[in-house]
Amino acid sequence: RYFPITVTDLVVIHDDLDLPFGRIRIRPGGGAGGHRGMLSILETLGEEGFFRVRVGIGRPPPGADPVDYVLQPFSPAERSGLEGVISKAADAVVCLLKESPQRAMEKFNRAD
Repeated sequence: RYFPITVTDLVVIHDDLDLPFGRIRIRPGGGAGGHRGMLSILETLGEEGFFRVRVGIGRPPPGADPVDYVLQPFSPAERSGLEGVISKAADAVVCLLKESPQRAMEKFNRAD
């Protein structure tokens, strides 16, 4: 409301339990998929016409509460790889914006 942009000008970067730690996926639109932060964004915007850069954090251990899992600090092993994950996510956003959404999805959505 404060900036003269449309929803299609937005890129949302968020964590994703359904992707292994460090995996990046880019996708257009879609629902919240149980992600409360994404639900809040969708409710506020009233539409889903933006791109998402999903950053995998992996699944919680069996029996663990997913809400607690996403709020807890990264493990030492995850922390040691976090700088690379952040750099890869930033590269994905740059590719999405400077090259094209199709090129970014081709480059970053493939399994490593």
